[in-house]
Order: sequence, then C-alpha cells, then structure tokens
Amino acid sequence: MSKHSKVLNKLFTKETLSKQIKTWEFEGKKLVFTNGCFDILHRGHVDYLAKAADLGDILIIGVNTDASVSKLKGPHRPIQDEHSRLIILASLGFVDAVVLFDEPTPYELISLVQPDVLVKGSDYQPENIVGYDIVKAKGGEVKTIDFIPGYSTSSIEKKIKEAN
Repeated sequence: MSKHSKVLNKLFTKETLSKQIKTWEFEGKKLVFTNGCFDILHRGHVDYLAKAADLGDILIIGVNTDASVSKLKGPHRPIQDEHSRLIILASLGFVDAVVLFDEPTPYELISLVQPDVLVKGSDYQPENIVGYDIVKAKGGEVKTIDFIPGYSTSSIEKKIKEAN
C-alpha cells in the first residue's frame, strides 16, 4: 500500500468509523479520543496529539467541520478547509483515525466512539469536558494534557496579520 493510501485510509465517516471501532475493540485495543479545529497544525498540536496517542493504542480525532469552526471562531475561520485539515492530521504517524463532526459539541461522536480515554487540553477541568459522563460510565479515563506555552493558531494568525 502506498504512503498516500495509508493516509487516506485514516479518513473516516461516522458510519465507517463505527465499523472500524468494532474491529479495534475485538482486537482489545485501548481507544483514545480527542477533538478540535486543528486549523493551522503547529508544534503545540503535534506535542498534544503525540501525548494523547501515548495514552492508548488507537488515537481517534474528531475534527470540527468548516461550518462549526466558523461558528466557534468567527467568519474568518477556518483558514484551511476541513478536507485539508483531515489530510494533515491523518499524515501524522501516531494518528489512527480522523472524522468530521458538525454538531456544536463532540458529544454524539464520543457516544459513538465510546473511548477508553478522553483527552482535552489542561485549560479544561476533567469533569467539565464534553463526554466525561459517557467515558466515566464505562469505566474509562478522562485526562488533560498541558499545552506548550506560546503555540496556538490564534498567535500564528496574529503574527501573520502583523507582518502584513
């Protein structure tokens, strides 16, 4: 299989992900889930996602659609379209699956995935993370990961604007 095909094979719909999860569960894999916009992938994202991947066997990333990013971040975002963001994330070797979600929160997607570990940044209190109830009810873990200070899409966007 070509490297390009390996990247494309990490792109899932909710329906195809549901089927793949059954396989991973049968194989006894520990599923880790996180989500975000991931508009301009940067060092902070890579560090965060690599640490999330270390918490289990399979890293699944829920990615906000273009429409949901605009609702969250404003009409000038996203900078990169949803398909580009999926491809970039899928190209990371430690990422196993990427899937879009359009809802205001990833609650429905977390309910589908039923992860063993739910991960968000340390700017959240675990009990306030969307999906906490789902993961805890199945005996899973909800973890937070510290960000690398100074790395954010907003700070990159600001630097670009200041340079022009």
